[in-house]
Amino acid sequence: QVQLVNSGGGLVQAGGSLRLSCAASGRTFSSSAMGWFRQAPGKEREFVAAISWNSDSRLYADSVKGRFTISRDNAKNTVYLQMNSLKPEDTAVYYCAADPGYHQRLEVRQYEYDYWGQGTQVTVSS
Repeated sequence: QVQLVNSGGGLVQAGGSLRLSCAASGRTFSSSAMGWFRQAPGKEREFVAAISWNSDSRLYADSVKGRFTISRDNAKNTVYLQMNSLKPEDTAVYYCAADPGYHQRLEVRQYEYDYWGQGTQVTVSS
């Protein structure tokens, strides 16, 4: 079992930065691939980024590549999403998710992830 708590969202102007955190409890965090997803109003939830259990692999959606960075600290049971050069179209509720099992292949499909955080709102003003 993994419990995930998102934090770090807020209101920022376009071009600004935010860092999201996802704190995990439970024994399987360090063996889980972790992902970030987002859902904008009226839209489907979409993949943003993922990182393997040992940080060897990272995957990004094209829309955030070069602006967002995913990282993790297994000693702190936390995964991060550093978001730079934010745009109004990045406005969404952001969720972290866990895919347990020492996977090196990173998944973009939501149903591959077993555990989800509660989400944190990010609003980017123009």
